[in-house]
This record gives sequence, C-alpha cells and structure tokens, in this order.
Amino acid sequence: MNDQANGTASSKVMSISRRMMIGGSLAMLAACNGRFSSLFTSTDTHVLGYPTVQAVIRFGETLSAQTNGRLGVKMYAGGQLGNERDTLEITTFGGLDFNRVNLAPLNSIEPLTKVPALPFLFESTEHMRTAMDGDIGDEILASLEPHGLIGLCFYDSGSRSFYNTRGPINSPEDMVGLKLRVPGSDLYIGMIDSLGADAVPMPLDEVYQSLAQGVIDGAENNWPSFENGKHFEVARYYSLTRHLLAPEMFVMSKISWDKLSADDQALVRDTAKQSVIYMRELWDAQVAKSMEIVLASGVEVNEVDPAPFTEKMMGMWGDFIDTPQQQDLVDRILSLRKGTN
Repeated sequence: MNDQANGTASSKVMSISRRMMIGGSLAMLAACNGRFSSLFTSTDTHVLGYPTVQAVIRFGETLSAQTNGRLGVKMYAGGQLGNERDTLEITTFGGLDFNRVNLAPLNSIEPLTKVPALPFLFESTEHMRTAMDGDIGDEILASLEPHGLIGLCFYDSGSRSFYNTRGPINSPEDMVGLKLRVPGSDLYIGMIDSLGADAVPMPLDEVYQSLAQGVIDGAENNWPSFENGKHFEVARYYSLTRHLLAPEMFVMSKISWDKLSADDQALVRDTAKQSVIYMRELWDAQVAKSMEIVLASGVEVNEVDPAPFTEKMMGMWGDFIDTPQQQDLVDRILSLRKGTN
C-alpha cells in the first residue's frame, strides 16, 4: 500500500474513532438529561475549581434562582466529554447546550474570531476588556450564529507567555528549533512559525506527558493553566513575552437556543453577561495564587523585551486578516489603545 493509501486508511480510522467518541458522549448526555430534565448541559476542559468553570456554575445557579428551578446547568468539567474541538462539534448539533471554549477551534469556523486571537493586538487586560465588552465583542459573538452557535460572552484568559524545558527565552533567536505545543489553529501555528520555532498542535490534556517525555520542548499559556496543568513541574523556564491576551468564549448551541422562549433567551444572555463580572474576580485571584505557587516551586521566570517578538508576530497578521470586516475590527480595537484617541 502506498503512502497516500496509508494516509487515507489512517484518516478513515481516525474519523470512525471520532464518531464513536462523539456517539458515546451523546449517549452519556442523553442518559443524564433523562435524570435531570430541567438542566442544561455544559462542558469545560479545565478542572472544577478553574475560574471559567466556576463562572458557568454560577451562571446555572442564577438561572435556577431566576426561574424557581425551571432552568439550570449540569457542568462536565475537566475534559470529561473530550477536547474542545470535539465538544464544540457536539454543541453545534445540540448534543451539548453550553460550552466554554478557547478561540483556537473557533478560528477555523468563523474568520472574525481570529481578530481577538492576534498576538500583541491588546496592550493590556483593560484594553481587551473594553473592546470585548462593547460593540466589537458583540459583533464577534453574533458572527457564530450561522455556524450553529450563539455567542453569549467573553471570559478572560490572561496573558500567555512561553515556557519550556531547555532554558530562558530572551529573544526570538532563543526559540529557533524549539518544538512548542499550540492549540489546533492555523493562526497559532503561524505565530510560532514566525518566531522560528516548530509548532506542534496538541490538546491541552496531552501537554504534561509530552513535556515529561520530551515529545515537545515547551508551550505557551497563562499563569493559571501553567500551574493548574502541573506543566511547571516539568517545564522549569517561564519567559514573560505576554504575546497574547486573547479571551475565551461562552457559547450555546443554536438548536438549544431556538427551543427557548424570547424571555428565556433574554434571561440566558443577560445572566451570561453577569457571570463575566464574577469570572474576572475569580480570575484575578487565581492569577495571583498561581504565580505564588509557581515562583515558590523554583521555576526560573524572566522578563522579556517584547519589541523583537512584537515585530515578528505582527508581521504575520496579514496572513490571517484578509477581509474588510476583519480589518475594520482590528482598526477599531487599535483605536481604543490609550494615547490613540
């Protein structure tokens, strides 16, 4: 059998396995819904105590209080139902009601979601929150509806920096040849390629083992994920490039949304927006806690001059921003930077 045939056969096996996994997840959810008829289902790859998980739990509690128990949410945290790409697919055809998801798997679905995922787009957390809480964020959220999803709100994901097992990163030259994990997104791959490193797309739950076994040299993420995933135990160098301040999204299946009355739709949307305030309180506290844990463990943390990284990474924006609507969003976000008004 030639290489092409081998590749086709392998793809078919992966496709069958993927369908079996999704089918099993749907069967589990159907059984759960039989026991909890008034509850929506929601999923998150992060563990139970993570700020996004707790925010969605609070969202469900508020829904229940507002409807005298008629509506509520059953949370499946810690990747119980699979990785984000798979659970997002389940959500689009109604097998899950809600999902907290990174922008990466959405990038291949809707081009507007690439905008807030651009490296060095946001100059600060305040800048990101201002942009995503207003008309710009609403426009990106609304863009998901034709794809079977209702965008409800944005959650913080902090600033992302590079960590690795080899040594401190002080310049892009230090990254040449490093194998770095990224979420499955062409934009993230392009970002790593622009620095001379080798991007390795990989689900988050495989990162720890891959670092420990030397399959990858490092990754990039925020303080809480670096700490919660125990990646700091094996990757002992954390270099603060702060190249991304991309938020995450809380979405609902359009199939589930369309079953709600107009009043319940308004309640769900308003309650989701309210959960952002709570999430950010938890997030800021979690960042401080994770920093303390990581620093106490002896991880070598170094500040980085962002200028050479900014120059290289902003150079790849044009490869992914190729529509007038995307460019308009970029321009409006940039106009919100301090000193530009």
